[in-house]
Amino acid sequence: MNTVCVILAAGLGKRMDSNLPKVLHKVCGIPILQSVTDTARKLKTGKIVVVTGKHGNLIKKALDSPDISYALQEEPKGTGHALMCAKQDLTGFQGILIVLNGDTPLVRAETIKKFLKLHMKNKDAVSVLSFRAENPDDYGRIVRDASGQLLSIVEQKDADAMQKKIHEVNSGVYAINHDLLPLLDNIKINRKKGEYYLTDIVAAALESGLKTSAYCIGAEDEFMGVNTREELYRASMFMKKKLIEKWAGKGVTFLDMDSVFIHAGVTIGKDTTVYPNVYLEGRTKIGRRTTIYPNVRILDSEIGNNVVIKDSTVIEGSTIKNRATVGPFARIRPGSEIGTEARIGNFVELKKAVIGKASKASHLSYLGDTRIGQGVNIGAGTITCNYDGKKKSMTVIEEGVFIGSDSQLIAPVNIGRGAYIGAGSTITKNVPPFALAISRVEQKTIKGWAKKRQAILNADTKHKGKRQKGNHAK
Repeated sequence: MNTVCVILAAGLGKRMDSNLPKVLHKVCGIPILQSVTDTARKLKTGKIVVVTGKHGNLIKKALDSPDISYALQEEPKGTGHALMCAKQDLTGFQGILIVLNGDTPLVRAETIKKFLKLHMKNKDAVSVLSFRAENPDDYGRIVRDASGQLLSIVEQKDADAMQKKIHEVNSGVYAINHDLLPLLDNIKINRKKGEYYLTDIVAAALESGLKTSAYCIGAEDEFMGVNTREELYRASMFMKKKLIEKWAGKGVTFLDMDSVFIHAGVTIGKDTTVYPNVYLEGRTKIGRRTTIYPNVRILDSEIGNNVVIKDSTVIEGSTIKNRATVGPFARIRPGSEIGTEARIGNFVELKKAVIGKASKASHLSYLGDTRIGQGVNIGAGTITCNYDGKKKSMTVIEEGVFIGSDSQLIAPVNIGRGAYIGAGSTITKNVPPFALAISRVEQKTIKGWAKKRQAILNADTKHKGKRQKGNHAK
């Protein structure tokens, strides 16, 4: 059966009190609406249409998805009107129209697939996915007759006293056969709100003698709509919990599940251990048997197998290869690559730096715009001076080089294979392979200088004391 998915995302989201459309606020690292479109893709529909409002351009830019079509609802006239705005994109379509809401980031494809099977099995013209709400006040009520047949969906503001006691509510997910689309034109405006309710398509179908059903198969948390910051937080915590449970079920150890924050695009290998207060963000990939210690943040990076990331380290847009060690208190900036068995220690900062196999920079160094070969030792306090105020230049350090502590390498410069740089040197010229480069001022030792200086200081102190005493006598 052919299917098309229409996602209603034209709401203004005024209760978010934000210049950003509510559907672009993020839950576990991805926009709310992207979470819904990801679910729609899992349904393998023939087309995805997103109905937007005045923020349409922002939404298109944020999603940046060529497989999505967009329809514009110029005025916020309700969900029924929003679907009407998508009719042009559905011209000639034959099959089942799936309607989702753009502000429900927790909806699962598995639930929608189950719902569609029931819709097709029972040959409904219109089906509604429902669930039981502990507090139904914010939802439309599912009204059934004595036999359980769906009669209508009544919004809270229009419900009578008996209907308000109903706990089965509308999730906002519909399956509508294509030949019912003309019924959208029969939906009448709700006078209290000045809007066209999509819920009224049920009544319109029944009036035409068509079969309608509501399937109570959803869970309340899954269909949580995000309209406020508090709801955004709740949705984020719910999704985070599910993500951590998922990876724990695949062999990952979390020492404190509540304090770890993980994005939906993150993957983690078996037998990896994650300590408290760790943030794994974006499209980060963590390998197997890796250990991530407390207070670490990793964004859009690839971490290999058997890697150790020590406390309070930040890694962004970089690659850490197998058996490497990073931290504590290291900063790995975008474009860096740390090779197999390499070691980057405390208070070391990398920026667009490629570190070769088994090389090490153990402490207190800045390595920017740098290519470092295998087996290199970077002494404490080493700086690659990559910026001259106008442009950035490369420093190349070939394999087996030893850089003494407190050295400055002024780019562009090349340190040849096996060369040694004496501690405290400022290197401005290329160093040939296996050479020793030293650039220090010759040390001078002046014997007795400290004693002479102390004598001068003591004499000066006594002189000041006499002057102050004389001034007081006057």
